[in-house]
Amino acid sequence: MNDRINWYPGHMAKTRRLLQEQLRAVDAVIELCDARAPLATRNPDLEKLTRGKARILVLNKADLADDNQTARWLMHFRRQGLTALRFNSSGGKVKDILARIEEASKPALERYAARGVRKTIRFMVIGIPNVGKSTFINRLHGSAIAKASDRPGVTRANQWVKIGPFLEILDTPGMLPPRMDDQNGARLLAYLGSIRDEIMDTEDLAGGLMALLNAQNPAALAARYKLPEGCPDAPHALLEAACKGRGWLLSGGRFDTARAAALVLDEFRAGKIGKLTIEPAPEAKGE
Repeated sequence: MNDRINWYPGHMAKTRRLLQEQLRAVDAVIELCDARAPLATRNPDLEKLTRGKARILVLNKADLADDNQTARWLMHFRRQGLTALRFNSSGGKVKDILARIEEASKPALERYAARGVRKTIRFMVIGIPNVGKSTFINRLHGSAIAKASDRPGVTRANQWVKIGPFLEILDTPGMLPPRMDDQNGARLLAYLGSIRDEIMDTEDLAGGLMALLNAQNPAALAARYKLPEGCPDAPHALLEAACKGRGWLLSGGRFDTARAAALVLDEFRAGKIGKLTIEPAPEAKGE
């Protein structure tokens, strides 16, 4: 992947303006990132915009990530003073999340109680595209009230969702930074599907992902795609080896690399290659 990655559709600029306006109406913020690349999937602009608000950081899709790495990431964020926890929106228990929401709500509740007011507490859910914000809200609500998809850019408008008698959560569209100066991080976002595949060469994208996984967890990659021992580690060579291993062939025995690219990306994003973290947690001092 040699081309520079940048994707900032017009609706994201509108999202930023709406978010700034709505911040006055919320008491706290729930930020979602992807447990497979927790730092790359955090937008620094969102952190700046929501500074001063009580915050919960949720490492979502934790069932798709390496458990040891997720534990290390949680320790990393907690050392920074963040309230951080893991979650699987598609089937995770909501008890811990609701307990943390209640804890983060206490200062606001106490302020209102001192004035004799029993007020609904409002949270805002933020994050980049495709980290599972709408699915997360549906889990808290207990039904599919927020529109969810595995494609980035589906949520286009803010939506208030009532979770309980005195709790409302605002679902917001995903927002990327206007400039992606960290291209290594941008590639991780592309592998995870937080950037539209249509703006990139999917064969280069899938080949780059295979090369990364081959460096981090070669056994999982080889098992899934029946790669031969001693397979070259160049991106396109890995993609062709997967075509041979899985039988993705065209007439005359030619490699169907277009089909292979689409399937490799889909299978990684669905966790079919294994529980993989593509952004290792930094080591703590003294380790």
